[in-house]
Amino acid sequence: MNMLLVLLVNSILSLLLILIAFWLPQLNMYNEKANSYECGFDPMGSARLPFSMKFFLVAITFLLFDLEIALLLPLPWAIQMTNINTMTLTSFILISVLALGLAYEWLQKGLEWTE
Repeated sequence: MNMLLVLLVNSILSLLLILIAFWLPQLNMYNEKANSYECGFDPMGSARLPFSMKFFLVAITFLLFDLEIALLLPLPWAIQMTNINTMTLTSFILISVLALGLAYEWLQKGLEWTE
């Protein structure tokens, strides 16, 4: 019963906060608020310039490899196995997945910055 009550209260509170977040900005909407801000000056051109898609691809690739390294580093302490061969094999598999992913990105020219 307590778990059901906690879930109900959390759901109601979450929905209430989401509704407030969507409703509150609509109350005080005016033209100056919708414009972009450039150091107090009026914008000279469009402030909504498109970004290079390569930037996002390199950033996502970095995040994926960073996450895999973050999972790989504490592996020897997290496993706590007496059999060193199993731990070595598991580490080798993770490093192989990293190397294969890097090779794939390199061959697909996903790491090149030129457009």
